[in-house]
Amino acid sequence: MVLRVTDAVTSDPPAPVTFPNSALFTDQYELTMLQASLHSGAAHRRSVFEAFARRLPAGRRYGVVAGTGRLLEALAGFRFDDTQLSFLADRRIVDDTTLAWLADFRFTGSISGYAEGEAYFPHSPILTVESTFAEACILETLILSILNHDSAIAAAASRMTGAAAGRPCIEMGSRRTHEESAVAAARAAIIGGFASTSSLEAGRRYGLSTVGTAAHSFTLLHDSERAAFEAQVAALGRGTSLLVDTYDVEQGVRTAVDVAGPELGAVRLDSGDLVAQARWVRQLLDDLGNHTTKIVVTSDLDEFAIGLLASAPVDSYGVGTSLVTGSGAPTAGMVYKLVSRQDDDGDFVAVAKAATNKASVGGIKRALRRLDEHGTAQAEVVGIGLSPADDGNDRPLMQQFVRDGSLLQGWTGAAAVARATEHHALSMAELPAAVRRLQRGEPVIPTEYEEVSA
Repeated sequence: MVLRVTDAVTSDPPAPVTFPNSALFTDQYELTMLQASLHSGAAHRRSVFEAFARRLPAGRRYGVVAGTGRLLEALAGFRFDDTQLSFLADRRIVDDTTLAWLADFRFTGSISGYAEGEAYFPHSPILTVESTFAEACILETLILSILNHDSAIAAAASRMTGAAAGRPCIEMGSRRTHEESAVAAARAAIIGGFASTSSLEAGRRYGLSTVGTAAHSFTLLHDSERAAFEAQVAALGRGTSLLVDTYDVEQGVRTAVDVAGPELGAVRLDSGDLVAQARWVRQLLDDLGNHTTKIVVTSDLDEFAIGLLASAPVDSYGVGTSLVTGSGAPTAGMVYKLVSRQDDDGDFVAVAKAATNKASVGGIKRALRRLDEHGTAQAEVVGIGLSPADDGNDRPLMQQFVRDGSLLQGWTGAAAVARATEHHALSMAELPAAVRRLQRGEPVIPTEYEEVSA
């Protein structure tokens, strides 16, 4: 797809968010645990589950939270209707008592966590679910599948937009992933700083800016490159972007300028040595009088390639495969663990897995970002029990999304994406400058624990 720089299309207004049934986006062991806990009577114990990452992907300095809005939308459709119940009954996956419980299921607990777009670090309490064991247990796969995918894409997008240093990035990876993953990836990319997407469905659902003009096949369809350019300009206007590397790049640029004149919006380069090519194409455009015609580059870009193009006169980047596969880290590596539960006396007790190399920290957690006098982050501080102490200018990180089964406003739909995009920019701005380094390194700030008693 050729990118059209000058006339991005935004759905207006975005489509209402719909809630398809998500109940069987569930691993079977969640339902067998439910059945066994109903049998033992422990299913109704008040419990606290936490989603977190034990570590960042190798060499990464930060992660980015994304997918919370999609998760909350999916939770609204998490209902076991006749179709789902019949499947479970026919396969004898659970017994009649469990089927009856599932038929009446409605999430009545509370969910809090980091806002979408927030940077996170090892052991950040990204999402906290407080409810009965039964209600929280069966949400594990839904929560992890969404957060792990979307956060991986958002982190890759953030690294790419950081390398782009203000030049717009366009998400164009729909053809390189599953059709629903493509929509989720586009949403996450926008949160991570991308300016637009080629995905029309993502634009429809979330009000995202969409772009696109033509591919090489459009040029090959016509009897000549000139005929293709003339047809595109006639249909889309002189401000369109013309793909100039189907045959010979220099001749393509000259033909594009001859057809569209100085009002030509952009040319796109999709092959070859992009750094060198962008330089002489810029000079050629200027020599031909097209001083305002922009240069868009694509061709299997990632954050490292974008970084190498920093010295070239490139105006925007189109990124596909690397983005939608997490640029080497296709999952954020988050886990979902029980960290606290009520005992027989009704008191909450901390619980945690203690196995070697997979140990976790028990207890209900709250977090803040410790800032210095200049507003620069120094540490991720996690309080066990209550919120950690604020020394006066620190920033609390936990937000409430669901309270007693009711979804709070502002966390879903198009508004949530816009909110998350802005939040990500603010979150990145307060981190140390090393956060933008692409070289492998340790997390840019440490995670520290505080034992906090009531």
